Amino acid sequence: MPISSLRDDALALHKKNHGKLAVASKVPVKTKEDLRLAYTPGVAEPCLAIAADPSSVYDYTMKGNMVAIVSDGSAVLGLGNIGAAGAIPVMEGKAILFKELAGVDAFPICLVTQDPDEIVKTVKNIAPVFGGINLEDIAAPKCFGIEERLKKELDIPVMHDDQHATAVVVLAGLINALRLAGKPFSSSTLVISGAGAAGIAVAKMLSSYGAKTVILCDTEGVVYKGRTKNMNEQKDAVAVSTSARNLHDALKGADVFIGLSKPNLVTPAMVKSMAPKPIIFAMSNPDPEITPDKAREGGAFIIATGRSDFPNQVNNVLAFPGIFRGALDARAPQITEAMKLAAAEALASFIKKPTTELILPSPIDAGVAKTVAEAVKKAAHQ
Repeated sequence: MPISSLRDDALALHKKNHGKLAVASKVPVKTKEDLRLAYTPGVAEPCLAIAADPSSVYDYTMKGNMVAIVSDGSAVLGLGNIGAAGAIPVMEGKAILFKELAGVDAFPICLVTQDPDEIVKTVKNIAPVFGGINLEDIAAPKCFGIEERLKKELDIPVMHDDQHATAVVVLAGLINALRLAGKPFSSSTLVISGAGAAGIAVAKMLSSYGAKTVILCDTEGVVYKGRTKNMNEQKDAVAVSTSARNLHDALKGADVFIGLSKPNLVTPAMVKSMAPKPIIFAMSNPDPEITPDKAREGGAFIIATGRSDFPNQVNNVLAFPGIFRGALDARAPQITEAMKLAAAEALASFIKKPTTELILPSPIDAGVAKTVAEAVKKAAHQ
């Protein structure tokens, strides 16, 4: 679709509907009896019941099926720091995906502050209404601290989608890709380009799953132990001992490239320098780190991107609706590492016969969110 047509069509859709969300009543208010029960005087009864037993809020209100999608607009898609108002269409879009794919009610909360303390304070103050908090499009590194504080200070699930849902889907795709390549996960060398929220989370999750060699690269080159330039606490945690100092060197003999950075960083020659049957996850959007045709020119065995017009789309929508559905159903106080790993394995196993061009389901495949939710719920109970 031409860019001009996409822009015109998207603006027309949003303008015609004044956004993508509306509030719908679950109960009628057409008679005096309806009003008596839904509002005064009947509404006092659930209020008193909740005051007497706070846990009954899940029985008498929308809390158990309601997620807040919270953003400060500081890292919206590939658009950068466009602020709270500019972030609203994306958060509305997330809300309709929650509803359509997993039956979860969700509402955009876009904040005019980008101060971590203010964000934490605000989310804590609105938390009584919600059964979960989906942090979205908050820039690194502050997103890490915000999530950790809210996880400690709230008793409902909190997840930064850009980190963890992305990591879940990457892991799911790699489980199938490495099996097809006949390479054990634990002995494969995985190179990640991009040390933002997603890159750090992917590195941690791959290590949690058993990968022994995960090399992270950023704008300064390889994140290695002892490096001092452009480092932070999160990078220190995933730094490795290696002689490689740039992406070109790191890819020599590597089994997997994972791109979460910017376009055109990888050449066919760099792919050729990798181990046999190289696996390429080039997920920069809209333009990948290397295009599929150039990756094939370099001998790539499996190619995945973040785009829907190529095979093997890596999209976090495969994960977050089901993860929150499972966490809400389990009334889990947190989304744990075990729950995320269970989600990744469920996604991988959803594809019964993986091929080089089918390592992940489509976001619109029926049953994806339900499969993930059931795995997450089981892991939460365990």
